[in-house]
Amino acid sequence: MGYMKQVVTRYAPSPTGLMHIGQVRTALYSYLLAKQNNGKFILRLEDTDRARLVTGSAENIIDTLAWLGLNWDEGPSYQSTRKQIYQEHAQILLKQGKAFEKEGAIWFKMPTAGVTTWQEVIGDKQISIENSLQQDFVMIKSDGFPTYNFAVVIDDNLMGISHVVRGVEFISSTPKHIALYQAFGWELPIFVHLPLILGSDKSKLSKRHGAKPASDFREDGYLPQAILNYMALISWTPPEGKEILTIAEMIKDFSLSAIHINNPIFDVTKLDWMNGEYIRKMSDEELTEKLQQFLTDHPAKEKIGQVVPLIKERIKKLSDFVPLTDFLWEEPEYDLAIFEKIKVAQNNQLEVLKQILETLENLTKPWDAKSFEQQFRQLADKLGVKHADIFQLIRVAVSGQLVTPPLFESIQIIGEAKTVERIRLVIQRYPNFP
Repeated sequence: MGYMKQVVTRYAPSPTGLMHIGQVRTALYSYLLAKQNNGKFILRLEDTDRARLVTGSAENIIDTLAWLGLNWDEGPSYQSTRKQIYQEHAQILLKQGKAFEKEGAIWFKMPTAGVTTWQEVIGDKQISIENSLQQDFVMIKSDGFPTYNFAVVIDDNLMGISHVVRGVEFISSTPKHIALYQAFGWELPIFVHLPLILGSDKSKLSKRHGAKPASDFREDGYLPQAILNYMALISWTPPEGKEILTIAEMIKDFSLSAIHINNPIFDVTKLDWMNGEYIRKMSDEELTEKLQQFLTDHPAKEKIGQVVPLIKERIKKLSDFVPLTDFLWEEPEYDLAIFEKIKVAQNNQLEVLKQILETLENLTKPWDAKSFEQQFRQLADKLGVKHADIFQLIRVAVSGQLVTPPLFESIQIIGEAKTVERIRLVIQRYPNFP
């Protein structure tokens, strides 16, 4: 869908906290719309509410957008550096009698008669709000800084913003913004108010639903492509209903008219699945590199590549690598509760462990997978234990956990001597683990 004038969009957060995962959708849709129409995507930080500013917030927003790859064409600009521009525009309205001074502040005089109407893109509907419901509002506060409602209109017009993409919670402020556009005789932008993202219980999205700052998802080992892909689809379905999309495919297929009217539900399980899909699509070399970058303090960084083929199908995010593989490089911690979950009778486990140790000590070195499996199947038959259960007992004895990468491949990384040593230690301490 092409537009007559240049498409210019903006992402304009207030630096009053870390960039929330829900805000990724707003930034992404603004970015896609601009790129699809060879337009401009602007980053603007609306930092005029000085009391609510949070140190480090602006840096977090900038850093998160860069990590996501949502590169802006202009900015970041800071409203706090543009006070003179807002003062000049307030004076224009004062001279025209459309504003007035009271208690040290400059107020905008809202029209009281008639109705404010605009065309809302999502749902393709007209929204009308009675002007009698609106009240005069402050444009310039007594500290000389503009209010959000004033600065947003001045900047959107001066920056040539063609489409204002923001959350549905801004609909109630839109009549004020339109009144300002009309007071200056400016052309209105196209308004796109995105539906509210809800949690699993259909209440407003919050921490208890697994939602948190986007940078926390980064620290948890989510990939930027997966975050963008999931947040794109949370309120939009591409033409063929495809679920895994590159940013280039999103730019090509994105459509404002296809954004859902309904409030979407943020589903961490679906995001985890999608992130796992992206991990599996990587080459082993690429995943190794990503893990090495992510695990900056890993004790065996150079050995990560050996393990990647074993865990690639088992992890959903980069952080899953650590609990799954820690035992390969560090001595495991043992817990009797884990041994109790294995279906080898408790009163018989120690005896079975001794037989496992003896079998390992008698295996021809170097151990090979085929004879390893054969020997322990025979031992299981001899002891009247299920094959799966004996292998699970070996797994727990060498790792301290019930889930690991494939057993024999893990043992090869640990080494034959260390494997025997660990099982001997378990036998010595069984069942009095700390």
